[in-house]
Amino acid sequence: MSDDLQTLEHKIDRLINICARLQKENLTLRERETSLLKERSRLLEKNELARSRVEHMIVRLKNLNSES
Repeated sequence: MSDDLQTLEHKIDRLINICARLQKENLTLRERETSLLKERSRLLEKNELARSRVEHMIVRLKNLNSES
């Protein structure tokens, strides 16, 4: 009976350690996700600004061509 109890205690300890590791990993992944979403948002804004600038330059070039 003592061996069974020790085996059960060992398994429970392992489960506790696994849960703690998974909780830490989960927190790390959530932080990473938040960081990546912020970076994505920043890059989308930057891309939109660049697209807007290029479109503006195209309009200016067309206007220059039509004046000639």
